[in-house]
Amino acid sequence: MAQVDVSVNGQSYRIACEDGQEDRLVDLAAMVDEKVIDLVNQIGQVGSNRLLVMAALIIADELVDLKNEAGSSQELEDNTNQQDTVLALQEITKRIENIADQVERA
Repeated sequence: MAQVDVSVNGQSYRIACEDGQEDRLVDLAAMVDEKVIDLVNQIGQVGSNRLLVMAALIIADELVDLKNEAGSSQELEDNTNQQDTVLALQEITKRIENIADQVERA
């Protein structure tokens, strides 16, 4: 198991991760640090723990928004698929009715 040193709010942390995931962990830590820096610029240094919790809440909020967006997109796609299915069934129904009419005439 690999270990990576990351820095958030000027403080270093040694974090374990799976081998090969070191770069990803460094990138994720940079994202967290960016949120913390934004908070420090807005409200000042109010303690590392509080800043980290606030940054985590902001990131969680963004994640929920993205999930909701993805869900809405999926719903639209599902509705489109349902409409396509209804149209296809209507077309098949017309064909069956035409065949039934032809059989009756024969």
